[in-house]
Amino acid sequence: MALDRSARSASDILRLGRGEKLNVVERIFLLAIVSGVILLDVFGMLSMPDADLLRSAVSILATATLALFVVSPLVATCALGIAFAVSFLVDAQTLVLTTAAVAAALVMRLGRTSLILSYTAGFLVATAVIAYGDTVAPVNVGIYLIAATVSGGVGFALRMAFARGHRLEQQLAASAEQERQAVLAERRWIAGELHDSIAHHLTIVSLHVQMLDDEQARADSQEAIRVAARKAMTDLRFVIDLAEDGPRGAEVQIGDLAAALTEAREELEAAGHSVAFEGDPRDERIPRSAEIILARVARESATNILKYAGAGAIEMRLRVTDETAMLTIGSPMSATARRSLSSSRTGLERMAERVLGGSGEFSAGEVGDRWVVMARLPIARRPDAAVESVRKS
Repeated sequence: MALDRSARSASDILRLGRGEKLNVVERIFLLAIVSGVILLDVFGMLSMPDADLLRSAVSILATATLALFVVSPLVATCALGIAFAVSFLVDAQTLVLTTAAVAAALVMRLGRTSLILSYTAGFLVATAVIAYGDTVAPVNVGIYLIAATVSGGVGFALRMAFARGHRLEQQLAASAEQERQAVLAERRWIAGELHDSIAHHLTIVSLHVQMLDDEQARADSQEAIRVAARKAMTDLRFVIDLAEDGPRGAEVQIGDLAAALTEAREELEAAGHSVAFEGDPRDERIPRSAEIILARVARESATNILKYAGAGAIEMRLRVTDETAMLTIGSPMSATARRSLSSSRTGLERMAERVLGGSGEFSAGEVGDRWVVMARLPIARRPDAAVESVRKS
């Protein structure tokens, strides 16, 4: 119990000492003023033969305590209290009280509420002691109270001004961070759109360039290259137009599942694969948001098949129920180990991001001797959630 009380007492003292900090300009200004006043007091003490050295020394000591506000308001306040107590020994109370009235500005500027209240109470007690104490001549403490009030008001105004400036700095920093994140999001969006649109067509071009040496397949390969190049240019112009319009946060992307599956099937067949398709991509139960995501999955899967799949049949299955729409695409594994094939895995990450963003399920990996991509999306969803998933994709 005693330890708990001791800990609470230490915590209260630390809380009393915490507060604001003077900035560099304020520190220089305070130290310059204190140094100047001390030099004037020392000059006056030396230039006046009949000066009371002890009273002058206590006055200088009290003024010097103001410099301690640079280090800690609590330490400075305690030092000023000690100086006031010593002043009764040499009848220099009014000199120290003047310094205390000026110090009210620093207490209001730097101190916490607990320190401000403690200082105010101490100052009132000090003025009462001087007013009703046994002094040689009566002292009008009202002047000191007015001076302390004005000084404290100045300190409070400075504190509010600096607090407002600090809040503005934080708001500007937060705004700058939001702008930076918006720029990064826009760059990621452009990079993703370029990957989804252009990489697919470049894969087709690269594949058919290798087939130009085949006399039988040359004509078909040339036509495939021409079509892929035209589509790449169209998609590139589309991405550029969207990027010039600003952030895509509220833009609904286009996507046609039936067209995407048909295009993927034609491209795979042109590359020599046989494609077995099952399902109805025009099923009216498929919401627009799911259609867009599945279309992107079909396109990216076709790109990966053209890059990595081995010889054999491709299977595409679209199964739609009243609750979910699931697209499964299976392809034969390449004779080359997959880990030895060059891949950035950007396509898989983009597909997973889109499907998971639509509250769906996504998987891609080896199943026996085939590579299977599965995307399942819910159909029974709130309209606002569906729109949000389209925006995020």
